[in-house]
Parts: sequence; C-alpha cells; structure tokens
Amino acid sequence: MHKSTNPSTGEFDEAKEKNGLKNKLKEIKVEKPVERQKKIKILKNKNLEENQKKEESKSVKLNFNEEQQEEQESDDLPEEIKKKLEKKKSERKAKPLKKKKKKTEKKYVTIGKAYIQATYNNTIVTFTDLLGNVISSASSGMAGFKGAKKSTPYAAQIVTKIAAMKAKQEYNLKEVSVFIKGVGNGRESATRSLNSNGLIVTSIKDVTPMPHNGCRRRKPRRV
Repeated sequence: MHKSTNPSTGEFDEAKEKNGLKNKLKEIKVEKPVERQKKIKILKNKNLEENQKKEESKSVKLNFNEEQQEEQESDDLPEEIKKKLEKKKSERKAKPLKKKKKKTEKKYVTIGKAYIQATYNNTIVTFTDLLGNVISSASSGMAGFKGAKKSTPYAAQIVTKIAAMKAKQEYNLKEVSVFIKGVGNGRESATRSLNSNGLIVTSIKDVTPMPHNGCRRRKPRRV
C-alpha cells in the first residue's frame, strides 16, 4: 500500500492517509449492494430464459413425435380412407362437442300385432306392440325384389320372414294378432309364413277399406 508523504517535509502524513481510507471504504460500501442486485437480476433472467427454452424444446419434440406417429399410421392406409380421416378431423375441430345421450333399455314385447299391407305392386309387413309402436317392418323392395316380382307370393313370404326374425331376436315376440289390408297376391302367403317362422297367430282380421258408395270409381281401361 502506497503511503502518502508531505512534499515539503518528506514525512509520513497520517491525517491524509486516514481521510483517503475513509473515502475508499464509503465507495466500496455504496458499490457492493448495487453490484449484488445487478448480479442477482442477471442470474434470474438467465434462469428464466433457460427454463423457457427447455419448455419450448419439450413441446416441439412432443408435437413432432405425435405428427410422426400419425404419418406412420396414415401411410399404411389407402388414399380414399386418408381423405375421409382428414375430413373427419376438420369436422371435429369445427363442430362443438355434443352431450352423450343416455342409453334406453330395450323392453321385451311377447304379445303384439302384425299388419300385412298387400297391394297389387308391393307387400309391406309391420310388427307393433299392443299400443301401436313399431317393432320391426319390411317390404319386398327392402328384400331385393324389383318390378313385377315385388307383388308375388314368394316375395311376401320372404318379407314376413325378415320382419319376424328381427322382432323375435330383438324383442322376443311370440304371439301375434294379424290385420290384413289390401287385395294383393301376397296376403295369403304372408299369413301362412307367420306360423312357419315360429309365431303363434291368435286372430286374423281383414281391415281392407270398403267404400259405401262415397267417391266415384275409376274409369275402366279400354283394351
């Protein structure tokens, strides 16, 4: 440490030395807390930046891995299915989520009604419960018949088989009261096939509407 000396006498000046030391100590006391605060701020900023970078890198990696998995799964599928999946994704994003409906328990209907509508062009068979709620129905067009074959007795037989099987499997239908409407070719074969398909026929009723000279009849064809 350099000692201060008086230039005139060349002797050691203690008073000046003490004043100099006091000034230096004041400067050090003022500078130290300011420097510490600055260092603490710098360290905090560095830690925040590092944490942000780590989080960003993690999110990028996760997104990249998900995209890779989707691409690998979609590569195995044909192009048509890929397009459908893309459409579904866009629709899901656009549409809001709907609340799931509660599943209603199926009620077994052991006794019901069978309505056979036999016209000149078609045969329709419907099974209902006693209140009139439809259990199952089928027509010759649904069975795959076209044109003139729709009104045949064979078509009526297959139609009743389809409707009866559905009613038996889903609702455990056993007994039936039959209501026939119309004057088509399939009315008799439909009623017979009910017994052959394991249904007990309790009653048969004809409910074909008959006019009491109400509306004028259609003009007959000239051949």
